[in-house]
Amino acid sequence: MPQPARRLEVFTESVIREMTRLSNRHGSINLAQGFPDFDPPVELVDALAAAIRGPHHQYAVTWGAPRFRQALAAKHQRFTGLEIDPDRHLVVTCGSTEAMMVSMMTACDPGDKVIVFSPFYENYAADAILSGAVPVHVPLHAPGFTFDPDELRRAFAAGAKAIVICNPANPSGKVFTREELLFIAGLAEEFDAFVLMDEVYEHIVYAPHQHTYFATLPGMWERTLSCGSLSKTYSITGWRLGHVIAPEALISRARKVHDFLTVGAAAPLQEAAVTALQFPDSYYAELQRDYDRKRDVFLDCLRATGLHFTEPQGAYYTLLDISPLGFATDTSAAEWLTREVGVTGVPGSSFFREPEHRYIRFHFAKKEETLRTAGEKLTAGLRRGR
Repeated sequence: MPQPARRLEVFTESVIREMTRLSNRHGSINLAQGFPDFDPPVELVDALAAAIRGPHHQYAVTWGAPRFRQALAAKHQRFTGLEIDPDRHLVVTCGSTEAMMVSMMTACDPGDKVIVFSPFYENYAADAILSGAVPVHVPLHAPGFTFDPDELRRAFAAGAKAIVICNPANPSGKVFTREELLFIAGLAEEFDAFVLMDEVYEHIVYAPHQHTYFATLPGMWERTLSCGSLSKTYSITGWRLGHVIAPEALISRARKVHDFLTVGAAAPLQEAAVTALQFPDSYYAELQRDYDRKRDVFLDCLRATGLHFTEPQGAYYTLLDISPLGFATDTSAAEWLTREVGVTGVPGSSFFREPEHRYIRFHFAKKEETLRTAGEKLTAGLRRGR
C-alpha cells in the first residue's frame, strides 16, 4: 500500500466532534460542540418551509445565489459601513469552516508562514497544514488572553504571510480591543501580510466590550479576508452557510478555490436565509439580551462549584480550571465528567500549542433550564468527587 499523505500525521480528527460522540454514547449534556438546543426564529423556519416548496432544488450560482448575496451585502454594509458589492466583494461558502480554508488557500502558498494565536479554534492550524502553509503560534497570555507586542512583532518579522484572528475568540471568549487590532494592523502593513478574520460571533459581545470589524480599520480593507457565518447569529449551525468578504482582487481568487472545494452552498437554505439577513436591529438586541442571561446563569452555576473559570467578553464559551481536581490530564477529566457527572466539555489542551492541561471548555448556547441542570450536575458531581 502506498504511503498516505504525511501532512495528515501532524494533527488529529476534531476533538470537539469526538467529545460530541462520547456525549451521545453516555447520554450526557453536550456543552462541548457549540450548537443550541433551541429552535431558530420561527420566521426563518417558515421561510425554509416555503423555500423547500419552491423552485430552489438545483445548483445556485457557485459563489452564492443572487438574492442571498444581495441580502448579505446589505446586512454587512449596515453593520460595518463598508460599501459591499454583492457581485464583486463576497463568496458564499459551506459554513465558516470552508470560508476559513478558502481564505487560507487564497492568501498562502505552500511553505508560507501563518500566525495563529494560542489558544485557537482547532481548525486553524489544520487549515494551514492542509494548505501547505506553516502555522506559527503566538501565545495569548491568561487570564486576559493578551498578546505580547514583542512576541507578535517577532512572528511577523520572521516572514509571516498572514495572521488568523478570531474575534470574538473561541475558546477564550476574548474580544480584541480597538487598540490591539490597530497594533496588529500596523504590523500587517509594515510586513505586508494578509489578515484572515473569523468573525462568526460578531453579534455576541458582552458590555462594556465592543466588536471592531477589522476591515474597517484604516488601510485594512485591501489586505483582509473577513469570514463569517449565519450559524451562531441565527442558531442554524446545521445549515452550513458562511461567507468570505474581501476586495475584488482577492474574491476573484477565493471564488476559484471555493468552486473546486464544494461548488456551492445549498440553494434552498440560501433562499430561506434571506429572511434572517433582513431582520431589524431589534433582533440583534434581543439576541444579545438572551446571551447575557445565558452567560449569567451558567457562570453562576460554575461559581457554585468553587472552581475558577474565565469570564467571556464575547462568544459563548468559558474555560473551567479543573487543576484542583487532581486529574493527570484534561482529557481524563473531560471523559470522567461525561461518564460520571453527565456533562461534556472539551479538553482545553486541544486549543493550545503550549502544554496546557488545566482547562475544560464549556459552551452555554443552550436553554436556561439546560444550563441550570448542567450546573446542578457539575456542582453535585464535583462535591462527590472522583
